[in-house]
Amino acid sequence: MGVEQYGYAQELRRSLGFRDLLVYGLIFMVPIAPFGIFGSVFQGSGGMIALAYAIGMLAMLFTAGSYAQMAKAFPIAGSVYTYAGRGIGAPVGFLAGWLILLDYVLVPSLLYLIAGVAMNSLLPAVPIWLWVIAFVVLNTAVNYVGIELTALVTRVILVLQLVVLAIFLVIGVVALLQGRGRGFSFAPIFDGGTFSWSLVFGAVSIAVLSFLGFDGISTLAEENRDSARAIGRSMVAALLLTGVLFIVQTWVAALLVPDPAGLIENGDAAGTAFYDAARVAGGGWLATLTAVATAVSWGFANSLVAQAATARLLFAMARDRQLPAFLARVHPTRRVPVNATLLVAAVSLALGLYMQSREDGITLLSSLVNFGAMAAFLVLHVSVVVHYVVRSRSRNWWAHLIAPAIGFAILAYVVVNAKVAAQTTGFVWLGIGVLVLIGLLATGRKPVLSGVGATEEK
Repeated sequence: MGVEQYGYAQELRRSLGFRDLLVYGLIFMVPIAPFGIFGSVFQGSGGMIALAYAIGMLAMLFTAGSYAQMAKAFPIAGSVYTYAGRGIGAPVGFLAGWLILLDYVLVPSLLYLIAGVAMNSLLPAVPIWLWVIAFVVLNTAVNYVGIELTALVTRVILVLQLVVLAIFLVIGVVALLQGRGRGFSFAPIFDGGTFSWSLVFGAVSIAVLSFLGFDGISTLAEENRDSARAIGRSMVAALLLTGVLFIVQTWVAALLVPDPAGLIENGDAAGTAFYDAARVAGGGWLATLTAVATAVSWGFANSLVAQAATARLLFAMARDRQLPAFLARVHPTRRVPVNATLLVAAVSLALGLYMQSREDGITLLSSLVNFGAMAAFLVLHVSVVVHYVVRSRSRNWWAHLIAPAIGFAILAYVVVNAKVAAQTTGFVWLGIGVLVLIGLLATGRKPVLSGVGATEEK
């Protein structure tokens, strides 16, 4: 089904197949994502980092299931903004889009910052802010050329990531067998001396940052040339693949941490805990290799697709007159949302430069990104129930009621156990969104999604 039935013109180029969508999701999540936030999750989970990632994968699988259901119902761009707006109502869709913006707009800045820190650890003479600028300019140029170049670049980077990960795992396992580190242990999965659900779920709220990106696949719905089901299948496949990789690599790295107790007590302000574990396994060259891989993956590949996804969310909201109309402009030949792409670049640059000046920049951005995503995902689960069970009278109880309810419960617990700073800022952001919505209603610009009436009549 085309976008025309929803009142839109097909402006974006349909050139992506299942493999492209899967690669896009893998790149967005980054198979080596734990490299960059390993220390924070290790500390937050009391050393049970593999368990935190396992629970995070489970939670995200339920969310991916809800995304898949809504992608079949509404195969158009906009992600949770579109699904909540068409599944529940346009005002709810606006607020869901506003919440997910906290994730989408901030995540490129976070990626650039982590990449800058990784490169600065290798080349201290080059300041972090200069790396941030370089990555922003490079990614904006690639995204401006078109989605096909973005897809090609991401495939190449994905292969390189998997090669680096394989090298680390082989050398890490050999090192453990030779007696380095703590040797084989199930402690990264479960440690009875420190375990508590609140502790682990607090860490999950950070660990899920590594999974964010599978939802970005849904923003490419209007560039997908296959059936709408390809969106959901690629989400689930990407989650399962990366989830297994996350659990294995963090398990091995946790057993190689030189001072586990010190990392739990003092944290990882420098963001180098994983590289320290790699140094124990293979020496300085492996630490350098993993740091460079992190920089290229987060600062180039991941932020490249993050910028693309954010631009398409802004495009979808602007097309419905819920953001300034200039963001809906599509380049006449390259067929990309050009103004939205440039705006994302400008915001990412400004936030990245500001946050690199703060000692808690990475931690603060991580918690804010996660809160925005989790809150929006809660609305997504409700959308499935309302659209299918309440409106369409579906009797597929598992897919349309039980699974969304379980996903909602897990994410609600994560949100409750999130950092106070993230909760405060998140609710302030939501409050601003409510005020904006009130302003739209007061000025006669009630959020209306194109073609909703016609679609519902059918």
